[in-house]
Amino acid sequence: MEVNQAKQEHLLALKGLHMEISGKFPTLCNPNPNVYLMRLTKPTLFTNMPVTCEDRDLPGDLFGRLMKEDPSTIRGAEALMLGELLTLPQNFGNIFLGETFSSYISVHNDSSQVVKDILVKADLQTSSQRLNLSASNNAVTELKPDSCIDDVIHHEVKEIGTHILVCAVSYTTQAGEKLYFRKFFKFQVLKPLDVKTKFYNAETDEVFLEAQIQNITTSSMFMEKVSLESSMMYNVAELNTVETEDEGTSTFGKMSYLQPMDTRQYLYCLKPKPEFAEKAGVIKGVTVIGKLDIVWKTNLGERGRLQTSQLQRMAPGYGDVRLSLEMIPDTVNLEEPFDITCKITNCSERTMDLVLEMCNTCSIHWCGVSGRQLGKVSPSASLALPLKLLSSVQGLQSISGLRLTDTFLKRTYEYDDIAQVCVVCPYMSRES
Repeated sequence: MEVNQAKQEHLLALKGLHMEISGKFPTLCNPNPNVYLMRLTKPTLFTNMPVTCEDRDLPGDLFGRLMKEDPSTIRGAEALMLGELLTLPQNFGNIFLGETFSSYISVHNDSSQVVKDILVKADLQTSSQRLNLSASNNAVTELKPDSCIDDVIHHEVKEIGTHILVCAVSYTTQAGEKLYFRKFFKFQVLKPLDVKTKFYNAETDEVFLEAQIQNITTSSMFMEKVSLESSMMYNVAELNTVETEDEGTSTFGKMSYLQPMDTRQYLYCLKPKPEFAEKAGVIKGVTVIGKLDIVWKTNLGERGRLQTSQLQRMAPGYGDVRLSLEMIPDTVNLEEPFDITCKITNCSERTMDLVLEMCNTCSIHWCGVSGRQLGKVSPSASLALPLKLLSSVQGLQSISGLRLTDTFLKRTYEYDDIAQVCVVCPYMSRES
């Protein structure tokens, strides 16, 4: 008896909730079995409005005694709005992209007759597809009066915009008549995060990715994970931690909360794998970097996950011949030779026969033979070129004056402002 009474009370509450939300969703009703829908969400903390006054005021300690007797207040902190009780959801609420939509569907026989062969089907219609969410497609043999068929559906929301939950019920009456009706529940899926990305290309083929993530909801988020899944050509390193003796500490602190409308920057470094770094032509054409995987939690632990599409960047253009620095000192002495190592890569689709010319500037002087043959360089191949030079001027000096000539096409490639070096005088005495 107690179980039946509890079930009837639950059904009355479900009917009341259905009456509350049915005005927001267009429905098609049938007088025999009926469909009731309730979204399953986490409860919220109950809040009250404390009313206080001073002891010398007319009410005296009346308000204080009433708040102490209120079961929703916290003992010893009755003036706080936040209580110890939980509140069940009072409306459909907001649904955000990446969350899991869960709903309780109940088909109740409101008539006084037994219906047979009841088949309940739940479909979710989006702007691009129609999904079947029913746990079982088997028909129930019969449904007695005041009895119900219950089902719980789950769906991870992967599209924004309008969604329509279609609940279809087919059954057979005692007279053998086959009937069918549907109910439609319409809701909107909102965007929880705004993600912006920026790419920075380094001379060493490294790519730095800055991801700006903004919380555009009205509640706080706990950022559980923000990672970058790189493409097959790159290895990724996260630059969002500060390394200590024991372990890395997040730059955002121990409690990674993102308040409403706040923005946070994440930084990643992608390095080409060795087997691809040797092929300059392959790296030059790469535009796909990878995708971001973002996991967060809200309120009482509702989990959401969002994956971006493949991130693309504008590949840097190096022309036919690329010259990069492999080794260069930071500081050198005035009028003393120092060594640098350059790397020459053939980025074209043809073989080149290169000749190196070194042109002195007003501050940089090359040491060695200018006009020497470097030999033939195949497509996507590279060679290391050690060079020696000196500076006759102190300060921050720019290294310029390298010329590469392809003897096949009689084409010259000029390289200026390759790098900068700090030139100091070793003989300068310190003033006491």
